Amino acid sequence: MSRNPMIARTVPLLRRAVDGLRARKATVALVPTMGALHDGHVSLVRLAQRRADKVVVSIFVNPAQFAPTEDFGSYPRTWKADVGKLAAEKVDVIWNPGVKIMYPDGFATRIVPEGPATVGLEDRFRPHFFGGVATVVGKLFTQVRPDFAIFGEKDFQQLRVVTRMARDLDLGVKVIGSRTVRESDGLAMSSRNVYLSPQERRAAPELYRAMKEAARRLKAGDDVATAMAAGAELIRAAGFALDYFELRHAETLVPVTSADGGPSRILAAARLGKTRLIDNVAV
Repeated sequence: MSRNPMIARTVPLLRRAVDGLRARKATVALVPTMGALHDGHVSLVRLAQRRADKVVVSIFVNPAQFAPTEDFGSYPRTWKADVGKLAAEKVDVIWNPGVKIMYPDGFATRIVPEGPATVGLEDRFRPHFFGGVATVVGKLFTQVRPDFAIFGEKDFQQLRVVTRMARDLDLGVKVIGSRTVRESDGLAMSSRNVYLSPQERRAAPELYRAMKEAARRLKAGDDVATAMAAGAELIRAAGFALDYFELRHAETLVPVTSADGGPSRILAAARLGKTRLIDNVAV
């Protein structure tokens, strides 16, 4: 039976709610989201429940990580459905601040990450992005003060950025990555998948298939340049405009040029029509 989570929209209300959880000696996990929740988000909530006694889910569409040309205004917002999903999962608190709460008049402090935020992947195409992510996540961590924070592996560079930030700034939060949840045909679940036309939706899983094929070739002993070039060609042949398709070290995200370069990850970003998809697979 579902129960209604407590919904906080101001920092004092959030603090009182979290203090109430702490008074019972509970550990707390945070699942940061921008709403438009799908089964991938639900999997993050369930992992949070396995790691902590109580779960806070934030729903905030963060304008600081959108460029003027991007989809902030049209980003899907499904509040009632989101609350229903979180109630069904017995989430304890929903943190739903407005923009003026997160960025009040005169707001003048931002986090500018380096390291994994400046390796030439998402940052090459969205140079504003990780500053916006780091600033809002830093605020969420200090507002909620969780023991754990759960992020999906689909946004793999983001996962590495927030992990490094939490460590570098001694924020006292253990960042945990959760495996990517996929549709039955392999497409990574994403709130932006709703933008795909029916024809684009049929083509979209080719991004994942190309990554899997490149990973297979690398494991079979192909050299990196050959395997990655073949994968990129499969993606373009499916109708994508490719932003990047690269093999990177799984921890540092530096380029990997040989199969014995340590644990590695194939990361890709490509556009199908007006929709930009990102994904990654381990090698």
